[in-house]
Amino acid sequence: MMAGLKPYAAYKDSGSSWLAQVPTHWEVRALRTLIRPRNERNRIDMPLLSVAREKGVFVRSMTDASENHNVIPLDLSNYKVARAGALVINKMKAWQGSMGIAPCDGIVSPAYYVYDFDIANGKFGQALLRSKPYVAHFGQASDGVRVGQWDLTIAAMRQIPVLVPPPEEQAAIVRFLDWANARLERTIRAKRRVIALLTEQKQAIIHRAVTRGLDPTVTLKPSSIPWLGDIPAHWKIWRIKYLVKEVDRRSTTGAEPLLSMRMHHGLVLFAGPLHRPPQAATLKGFKIVAPGQIVVNRMQAGNGVIFSSSLNGLVSPDYAVLDPIGAVNVEFLGELFRSRKVRAKFRAESKGLGTGSSGFMRLYNDRLGAIHVALPPVDEQAAILAGLDDELSGVNTAISRLHREIDLLREYRTRLVADVVTGKLDVRAAAALLPFGPDDSEAIEATEPESTEEIEDEENSVN
Repeated sequence: MMAGLKPYAAYKDSGSSWLAQVPTHWEVRALRTLIRPRNERNRIDMPLLSVAREKGVFVRSMTDASENHNVIPLDLSNYKVARAGALVINKMKAWQGSMGIAPCDGIVSPAYYVYDFDIANGKFGQALLRSKPYVAHFGQASDGVRVGQWDLTIAAMRQIPVLVPPPEEQAAIVRFLDWANARLERTIRAKRRVIALLTEQKQAIIHRAVTRGLDPTVTLKPSSIPWLGDIPAHWKIWRIKYLVKEVDRRSTTGAEPLLSMRMHHGLVLFAGPLHRPPQAATLKGFKIVAPGQIVVNRMQAGNGVIFSSSLNGLVSPDYAVLDPIGAVNVEFLGELFRSRKVRAKFRAESKGLGTGSSGFMRLYNDRLGAIHVALPPVDEQAAILAGLDDELSGVNTAISRLHREIDLLREYRTRLVADVVTGKLDVRAAAALLPFGPDDSEAIEATEPESTEEIEDEENSVN
């Protein structure tokens, strides 16, 4: 059905170079004619709402610290009231798509813009304003001096042209996109399940190799460390503090390339579609990393966000940068630190607020250094890495292919939404063929659903 979509029969000039031609019967109105500012406050009895690029507007948990890293103030009396159906915009992140329709009455940060939104179908309005061409135009309507944080200017925002199809057509568009997104999301989730199974298989292979070696008949001995259990008889036990030491070199210019820690990609350049633009006002004072060092995301150590570096660059000041000082191959040590048993030990030794993934748990250097690990001789470490490369080649290829397929599906979904809400494709006939009644459709605002498969370094977002 999606492949058979056609353009409308007749188009007119929208008057906007970036919207170009639009269906003849659609209105083109300046945003100022559709919005009215609201400034109601002092309703602390209402639920707290938040705005995110991935979700739009949602009810925020008051207890789940992992949901949002912004601190909730004790006094919410100055927070703005957003009535159900209101347009809420994070003025500093509008260029990222951080806006949406309030799902219920609630309160939002006083720094947000809140407007009554005069459009027949709020879900259509949200899909339109959060579509790729509109997000880019909100970026053009924003300015400022801080890197990655530009305020949306009211004057420029009010001039943004808004496409307004007839109400029944807005409903048809919403219905079609709900249907299309549900099917694309099911496909993505199925691929994620396969990735999860392959990743589990991969982790089991790595765990066996870095804790027992490649020889399944190797003689074992008790380690005398309860959580380590038995280890190969010729391996030695070390405290981590005798294998690595922290170094703290800081950038004086901030001119070095920014690096990012990604759970499934390692330490990579902070660029491209995987990353948000950096939120720090300056990179001065960020930590310098060189090839052969190990970088630890202290708050995600228990999830295995620890990698050796092959790059020169900068990382968050909150990360630990470690130099090898013992008889150790840094790549082997990275694999060992990411193995299941060691990750569990890192989680157990982390301290902070909350528990597990629902809190801010940090692995401090003294606790990291005190942990025991078992290591083979350096030449065997290299042999184990080579053996893992051979054994995991097929699994890694399959995982990479599935990730790429998911990326392509997301790109297709983003393009489909943009083409439909801006009138490049006519979905009225397709929507009319869809069955009525309850189904498993996903809301169209979930065009970039959250994923637990990637953990990105939020510490680069230094406000």
